[in-house]
Amino acid sequence: MQTILGAGGAIGNELAKALTKYTDKIRLVSRRPKKVNPADELFSADLLKYEELDRAVEGSSVVYTTVGFKYDYKVWKNNWPLFTKNLIEVCSRHNSKLVFFDNIYMYDPNYLGGMTEETPVNPPSRKGEIRAEVNRMIMDAVKEGKISALIARSADFYGPGISKTSILTETVFSPLSKGKKASWLSSDKFKHSFTYTPDAGRATALLGNSEDAYDQVWHLPTASNPLTGKEWIEAIAAELGAEPKYNVAGKFIVKALGLFIPIMKELPEMMYQYDRDYVFNSDKFAERFNLKPTPYFEAIKEIVLSDFKK
Repeated sequence: MQTILGAGGAIGNELAKALTKYTDKIRLVSRRPKKVNPADELFSADLLKYEELDRAVEGSSVVYTTVGFKYDYKVWKNNWPLFTKNLIEVCSRHNSKLVFFDNIYMYDPNYLGGMTEETPVNPPSRKGEIRAEVNRMIMDAVKEGKISALIARSADFYGPGISKTSILTETVFSPLSKGKKASWLSSDKFKHSFTYTPDAGRATALLGNSEDAYDQVWHLPTASNPLTGKEWIEAIAAELGAEPKYNVAGKFIVKALGLFIPIMKELPEMMYQYDRDYVFNSDKFAERFNLKPTPYFEAIKEIVLSDFKK
């Protein structure tokens, strides 16, 4: 049995599809899980309750965490350390390997122009501090021999069918598709990597089913040579057949947008990721596995065909 905790989200759905290559026993766990594949086992649970988490993990050879707690600092502070502590305990108890899906918030902002798995950890934000704490908890448990685990790290992600959890969809794809102006944070002059969710799902499934991938950090496959903000908007507008109209949003505008776009409310402290190059390197994965990331222009085309030209 391979189990996805936090099933139903952008990454969880793609992961569930990809896991069918490795197993016909897939358990999807969330408050209200829905099948992705016909044979999926559905398990309803509150993952913050130890007993329910324990039952959800029981019998699992591999546990994938794609949990998405509300994008709110107070929620993260209360939930992530508690959840991770309990997760380590139940994975140890049931001898389940752990695959933890992660982001780059803990990285030192001075090294975002060429991020690798060795990039220094020095989070500049409150959310980044929480991610760093959770990462330490997992890797300390690995070093102590409590669990076997790996961390699968992604850049900001984009993909089909994820409008409410992708900033690129919310601020560029959606408004341009309606004839409105797109928004880009801080500056449109810097490069910004995005990880394509179908690639992330396939790669995470592959890592979870590769014995030699455990007890280390992996960057998930992400296309090299990312576009600048201006180039992203122009490429998406061209595929939509729209005018590439946009605003560059400073902190004041972002706070105002938060009144209408919930994900924007928590973004001011994360805007440092847009005032410099943000380049995510996945060479380690490419050298170990034969899975190439989807090129940016191809991914844009697929998203437009899936979500905006029905």
